[in-house]
Amino acid sequence: MFREAFKQTSSGHFMRNTRLLDWQQIFQSCAENAKDPRIAQYYQHGMISGDTPLSDVEFVALDFETTGLNANKDDIISVGLVPFTIHRIYCKQSQHWVVKPKSKLDEESVIIHGITHSDVQTAPDLRRILESVLDALAGKVVVVHYKAIERQFMDKALHVRLNEGIQFPVVDTLAIEAQIQAQQNSGFWARLKGKKPGSVRLGKCRSRYGLPTYQPHHALTDALATAELLQAQIAYHFSPDTPINHIWE
Repeated sequence: MFREAFKQTSSGHFMRNTRLLDWQQIFQSCAENAKDPRIAQYYQHGMISGDTPLSDVEFVALDFETTGLNANKDDIISVGLVPFTIHRIYCKQSQHWVVKPKSKLDEESVIIHGITHSDVQTAPDLRRILESVLDALAGKVVVVHYKAIERQFMDKALHVRLNEGIQFPVVDTLAIEAQIQAQQNSGFWARLKGKKPGSVRLGKCRSRYGLPTYQPHHALTDALATAELLQAQIAYHFSPDTPINHIWE
């Protein structure tokens, strides 16, 4: 929604032309209006300033496995999160939960993520682990690969359970890679050579940076894969001094 085209600087780094969001102000406003104490505490923890350089940002990669792709009728069945910075991944602080969805599992989704009816039968509802999830996200910038899943599913799941949604800044590695691919494969010579933007699937993105192949569709593994991908994207295409508001949305 707020993301426009990157431009490449003389140093070879990418910067984004965008409307800059003030997530500090958004959090202050949300804290004043939040009704659920857990959500209120999350907002009250605050958010970093948009001019914070990437080298000083605490990130947390977040990934959901779901019963389907429609947040209005499907639900979350597992949550994986991995804290990291651009220099280090904190694997010991990573967390993973299987949760009981409000909607039924279908056979197609079971084949994809491998979480079965018996796995979710005794699993807790998302509401029971919500405080732990929000504590892990508090004060950090969320990193995802395709923001529509985590943002929409989290908001909808909380609306269903608490009659209250949630907002948070995200860095979307899929959107970053899509725009880098578009930038690198545009122009007359690219068209003449038949060059087209490459795939932005998580595994394909990782392969461009020489990152190892992981088995997909496990929330914790995909969160780790997303964290490593952002580290590589920043190392190749951005400066550590780039303000966070040039890549969050």
